[in-house]
Amino acid sequence: MSDVQRIVEIIKGAGELETLDASQDFYKAGIDSMKAMDVMLQLETDFGVTIPDERFIQARTADALASLVDALRAE
Repeated sequence: MSDVQRIVEIIKGAGELETLDASQDFYKAGIDSMKAMDVMLQLETDFGVTIPDERFIQARTADALASLVDALRAE
């Protein structure tokens, strides 16, 4: 499973969503701020990174979160 696919699954699980496209704004798909916090914590655990709040808030799609995780791994 690719990082993007794993992130889509994390978001879907947090929001109890049946479907989510990797380029879809997950806030518009039904993720509220509490669920978003669950997403961020799961990403940090699964990918071994610390995600700054301000960078997480700007990444509104699974694709953007995958790019953010890659960038944080490289730092």
